[in-house]
Amino acid sequence: MPAPIIYVDADACPVKAEVEKVAERHGVVVTYVSNGGLRPSRDPMIRNVVVSKGADAADDWIVENAKPNDVVVTADIPLAARTVALGAHVLGPTGRPFTHETIGMAVAMRDLKQHLRETGESRGFNAAFTAKDRSNFLGELDRILRRALKSATPG
Repeated sequence: MPAPIIYVDADACPVKAEVEKVAERHGVVVTYVSNGGLRPSRDPMIRNVVVSKGADAADDWIVENAKPNDVVVTADIPLAARTVALGAHVLGPTGRPFTHETIGMAVAMRDLKQHLRETGESRGFNAAFTAKDRSNFLGELDRILRRALKSATPG
């Protein structure tokens, strides 16, 4: 199995620096996918992919390119569901892993919250991103990446 690649749904991703730190430590390629506004990197292990402005263009690109055992970083629940189905390791920026066991509930909660916003029952405020979230993300990304690298190594 080839070495894993980290794909980042980069529009509004708050943990880019953390992704790069963990990826550099493990020698893994990072691919940021965005509708634009990415700063070029001199690091040959960092790739930037700019897609069209279409609603799900970045998501579609990630789904078309991610393979089993790759790592996907996203807060987008539908993208998480699509990449979990591919066999990728999927992690939210707060450190929350999305797995075959947890993705169904995540999709159901997203749909419920969307319904409540649409009916005016909820204003849909998201919790602030905290230092604890950043710390949780760092630890979980390191754990997931170690597992993915171990799976990629012929044993």
